[in-house]
Amino acid sequence: MKHTNQLIYSKSPYLLQHAHNPVDWHFWDDKTLKKARDENKPILVSIGYSSCHWCHVMEKESFEDEAIAEIMNTHFINIKIDREERPDLDHIYMDAVQAMTGSGGWPLNVFLTPDLKPFFGGTYFPPKSVHGRMSWQETLLSINNAFTSRKNEIESQAEKLTEYLKKSSNLSKLNKEDDESITKKDLETIAQNLLNKADITWGGFGSAPKFPQSFSILYLLRQFHFTKEKKCLDHALLSLDKMILGGIYDQIGGGFSRYSTDERWFAPHFEKMLYDNAMLVQVLSEAYQISKKEIYVETINQTLQFVERELMSEEFGFYSALDADSEGVEGKFYTWDKYEIDEILKTEAELFCETYNVLENGNWENVNILFLQQTIEEIAITKKIDVNILKGQLKNCHNKLLHQRENRIRPLLDDKILCSWNALMNIAYCKAYAATGIEHYRDIAVKNMNFLLTKMLDNDNLYHCYKNNEAYVNGFLEDYVYLIWALIHLQEITGNHDYLIKAKELTDLVLNKFNDENSDYLFFTSAEQKNIIVRKIDLYDGATPSANAVFALCLQYLSSVFYNEDYADCFEKKLKNLKSAIIKHPTSFSVWAIGLQNYFFNLKEFVITGKSASDEIQNTLNYYIPNKILLINNTNNKFNIPILEDKKVEEDSCFYLCFSKTCFPPQESFLKLLHLYNT
Repeated sequence: MKHTNQLIYSKSPYLLQHAHNPVDWHFWDDKTLKKARDENKPILVSIGYSSCHWCHVMEKESFEDEAIAEIMNTHFINIKIDREERPDLDHIYMDAVQAMTGSGGWPLNVFLTPDLKPFFGGTYFPPKSVHGRMSWQETLLSINNAFTSRKNEIESQAEKLTEYLKKSSNLSKLNKEDDESITKKDLETIAQNLLNKADITWGGFGSAPKFPQSFSILYLLRQFHFTKEKKCLDHALLSLDKMILGGIYDQIGGGFSRYSTDERWFAPHFEKMLYDNAMLVQVLSEAYQISKKEIYVETINQTLQFVERELMSEEFGFYSALDADSEGVEGKFYTWDKYEIDEILKTEAELFCETYNVLENGNWENVNILFLQQTIEEIAITKKIDVNILKGQLKNCHNKLLHQRENRIRPLLDDKILCSWNALMNIAYCKAYAATGIEHYRDIAVKNMNFLLTKMLDNDNLYHCYKNNEAYVNGFLEDYVYLIWALIHLQEITGNHDYLIKAKELTDLVLNKFNDENSDYLFFTSAEQKNIIVRKIDLYDGATPSANAVFALCLQYLSSVFYNEDYADCFEKKLKNLKSAIIKHPTSFSVWAIGLQNYFFNLKEFVITGKSASDEIQNTLNYYIPNKILLINNTNNKFNIPILEDKKVEEDSCFYLCFSKTCFPPQESFLKLLHLYNT
């Protein structure tokens, strides 16, 4: 290679992609930041991720250009960041660019003073000026000129922007609503506000580009469970059904792409992210429990097969993502020419092509995205074929095409392992086991949790990333909180109280490491975090759930298990202070909205005792009770967990139900207990 820079020592696939650029890329570390101060040069921070299409484009157009690299190397200290490794820096500087330009995205390119304060930024810059947009080279020269000739002006602008970022993260003036009750009407308003944004034809919310918005769907499922408001269930299931039929779902290999470029879920952006698939499996599991539609079990199974085949390491950790591109073409790995299918499937090709809408000249950019316009059951009726026979024929076709696809050049695998995203997938496996009873899913969840606790947790320090047998980057709030959430779910499907105790230990650690004394919420970064200009507090859902919202759910659960009134008070304050925002903007506060449901309808505490109590777990999980706490006690209460006090272990199983500090008489079967729950 003609050029090699510091990124060659990185573990991140995204940074390694830039290791042979002529740009003298640096890491964000003490040495680099000192260099910027010593040389009094502005810092260029360029942020992206491995499956980002326009990140690849800008690299090829600009960062591989030697003339542009010379300008960058002469006048700037250039830092390349993987947003998935350093979400803290991405959040801060994305906020800055959005404040400056009104929009954001990746690649994110932001210029800082030597003391890390932003003064100019944007997203993708073209190699040549077009439509009034400055080229990257023009931008570099303009920034250099401004920094050298109007430095005082630049520093003043950077100072004002930094103060704005600090004030926007200060929640001390957040409207307090501690005394305002949460009503059933509030929950109905949230549901209606979600449905007001619903696409009643294609499902989902809003128009193109269309994202799954898993937790908005989950809210509607639960709202139906609690209120029997059928329009909530109808739209939740419509959304899932249309996604499963669409091109956003990999009809051959399973798994979902990041989003659809159109409102019909037809043409996806083909990157596959671990967290999207984790959250969709969670929702599909609850959808199956409430509807018993077989297509949801089939989709869960196919998606988790994809995860294990393509995203799971030998250590049972889960990799982060698959790129949208292969051979420099978006979607090439997943799309088909009709002649390929004809050649592979031969006599079966006609049926397959009719089913998946394959055209001679392609249905998208001269190739074919496989998708369904009807369910397989509906197609079987139309063709007067037994549905099981049709499913068998199509499965045989899938296997042949999947085998052939494996011979193609694969999209880049981002093989770093992130604690937070792994915890979300762990929850997906827990929920999949609860819904289906397939023991393999429980086994994978246990093995993945063992990996996280042994490889990514070192005493009181949790790490964010793992690769090549090394954990690195200190954990952020989402790592701790999602892991607590996963431990709670894993305890429910195993009955292992060790997971609960670890969840409580981590909860107390979070309250110490991330607490903001001026508000009821938590910082994204720990108190030990260095080299950041502001500690942000994120309250709304982004691509993944708000860590503050998830922590609120954990606090509510653990407050009941451990009779901890401080946890309960903290949960209630967090909810009520945000009530107005949650009601008005539920698509941005979906997990908080689920917290409001839990608060209003109460958590129901189920305890099963007896020598064979563990055998009763799956029988209990078969029933859809989204606001439950479930523990067993089959020997003794070795951890002295308060919720298990006074619930004696006898030979025969005994079932307890408590909520709102009131307990029903113990019952001899779960069905009798369920009758009490329903009344």
